[in-house]
Amino acid sequence: MAVATATNDRLWQTIRDEAQRATAADPVFGKSLGTVLLHDDFTAALADLIGRRLGGGATERARFTAFALDAFRGSPELIEAAGRDLQAIVRSDPAIASLLTPLLHFKGYVALQAWRVSNWLWRHDHRDAALLFQNEASNVLQVSIHPAAQIGSAVYLDHATGIVIGANVVIGDEVTILQNVSIGRRGELPTRSPRIGHSIYIGAGATILGDISIGDFAKIGAGTVVTSDVPGGCTAVGNPARLTNCPEPASAA
Repeated sequence: MAVATATNDRLWQTIRDEAQRATAADPVFGKSLGTVLLHDDFTAALADLIGRRLGGGATERARFTAFALDAFRGSPELIEAAGRDLQAIVRSDPAIASLLTPLLHFKGYVALQAWRVSNWLWRHDHRDAALLFQNEASNVLQVSIHPAAQIGSAVYLDHATGIVIGANVVIGDEVTILQNVSIGRRGELPTRSPRIGHSIYIGAGATILGDISIGDFAKIGAGTVVTSDVPGGCTAVGNPARLTNCPEPASAA
């Protein structure tokens, strides 16, 4: 925990330094940086950002901020995951050169952190509050992630508009998901949800449905419809999905 806290302290200092440089370079833009410069730590700033993005008025902003603070302070690992999510964006997107830009302007990042709060509320039996978070994130950010989903860290929702992730979907670490992706159950019984592994790329408009597994390091092409397992390392393309570029099986010794 001490190592994670030190990492987030350095992350927060980097963000503050970027905000101070941005204010000095453009004082007009600097007026919008209160979310960063008025707070002492990443926890308070992120809770405030969630409140500002989801709340339509002062009362609603205060309510969403308070929920987020309760979650982050009750489970510090949520802040650790939020830091890894932010760093993943900078690593994955060559157009991004700073932490400040995705923190302030990428709605996929805010939607993911709002989901982390809703998931915490869901697991602590505050189901109505959890669904309120989901509903507002869907209305305001056009990203709908059920509170009962399970999502790892270093996850990047790129562009994010139209992403839908259903109940009990499992998503691993270091996953990138583009816009208009749907991941959820099929209509037949039993109603089980997809399990998405680690280090996976899911292209725009892809649909992943049913009791299936997507193996580590797989890629799902844009517009692909996946209703059966995708082995690790393979690329799935088309409707229905077909596999390509799969790793060669290891030869027998």
